Amino acid sequence: MQKTQESIVKIATTETAYQHTIQETVIISGIGLHSGQIANLTFRPADSNFGIKFQRIDLENKPIIKADADFAIKSERCTTLEVSNVKVRTIEHLLAALMALEIDNILVEIDAEEVPILDGSALPFLEILKTAGRKMQAEERIYFEIEENFRYYDAEKDAEILGLPANDLQLNVMLDYGSSTLGKQYATLNSLEHFETEIAKCRTFCFLHELAYLAQNNLIKGGSLDNALVIADAEKCNDELVESLQNLFPKQEISITAGYLNHTQPHFENEAARHKLLDLLGDLALLGMPIKGRIIASKTGHSSNLGFVKQLKTHWKKNKLLREIPKYDPNAPALFDIAGIMHFLPHRFPFLLIDKIIEQTETKVVAVKNVTVNEPFFQGHFPNHPVMPGVLVVEAMAQAGGIFLLRNVPDPENHVTYFLRIDKCKFRKPVLPGDVIIFKLELLGKVRRGICEMQGTAYANNKIVAEAVLMAKIIKK
Repeated sequence: MQKTQESIVKIATTETAYQHTIQETVIISGIGLHSGQIANLTFRPADSNFGIKFQRIDLENKPIIKADADFAIKSERCTTLEVSNVKVRTIEHLLAALMALEIDNILVEIDAEEVPILDGSALPFLEILKTAGRKMQAEERIYFEIEENFRYYDAEKDAEILGLPANDLQLNVMLDYGSSTLGKQYATLNSLEHFETEIAKCRTFCFLHELAYLAQNNLIKGGSLDNALVIADAEKCNDELVESLQNLFPKQEISITAGYLNHTQPHFENEAARHKLLDLLGDLALLGMPIKGRIIASKTGHSSNLGFVKQLKTHWKKNKLLREIPKYDPNAPALFDIAGIMHFLPHRFPFLLIDKIIEQTETKVVAVKNVTVNEPFFQGHFPNHPVMPGVLVVEAMAQAGGIFLLRNVPDPENHVTYFLRIDKCKFRKPVLPGDVIIFKLELLGKVRRGICEMQGTAYANNKIVAEAVLMAKIIKK
């Protein structure tokens, strides 16, 4: 299976495709699993495209951290975000609940570093968020839709995650710790609708023989049998281990029964695998958008989950501009044909370099140029291997931007556009005779005193051929 893959993002068309936030503010409190500190969480509604963000209200300036894979750091036994030395950790159970409820935009205020563990599952978060209500918003959701196989493999841990095409998010998890109590376990979630009944109440777990290590490394200061399932493999347990644990947890009587500590029993025979699925769902939230695809995970933990998500995120960033290629139908009527363009632009042969304007909004313009071998510049620019000069590609881009600006003045024939600056210019692919170039220019800020800045991108053959940031000014003749 190849490590490289193709996946695209599509705007969903069903009713569930719209973004959601919560209707009312709600609060929940509890102790942190690792820190042992009490944390109060306040969930507040947020605007469309806000995303999921945490705000450390206990710190100066109340810094905000976005729930994003770009800010995920290596952390033992939990998922942690960090920006400028500000952390929020053990976020995975809360994020799983938000994913299950399809809540896209929310502000989570927290007055400590660690999200409370509560009962070790996602159910308390799910329940409190349900009481807040769910509010549909005007903006559509943008989905990461996996259309071809995607693979992540961690050789050190022998952990593997596959992403396969599917119409909705489906999760499959397999775990194998070599445990006589757990054995090999599998868990499946074919629809988020089943999360509440099948997955949400499944608790975090660890093995009895790990407790001493975890306690000595300050990782379970808030841990108890009220918020974790402790598995005891008989062959790894002895009187000395029980005695050492009794010293670590003097307030709890330690006993081992039927493979679990202190008579605690699992909610499901495969509760451990179901909790791993819960963690995976929470970690997938760090992609920053819902996923359509089937995810199959084997022997994974938070580090592997985040490795997979970061691969998806990298793919998203590399292909962001390609996903935004304007649709061009040569048979559809143009917004402005060449006669309309000449009404706005003073350029004439051989320097009028765009043929059509096919779209214009308050913030962008889309133009088209058909490149033929009869272009005058091909006579001297590599005549035996004709390539359109890159500077003329940028000039054509600038002319499209000029149309955008001049349409906003009442007498465009009495004005002209001058470009003041070109930044971040990159030429990625050659433009050849027969190519159709699509230019898209997007406003980067408000037009002030006739000056504006635009992000320009040129596409040909479904590839980016050039891009630049252009600054221009409208001048009266």
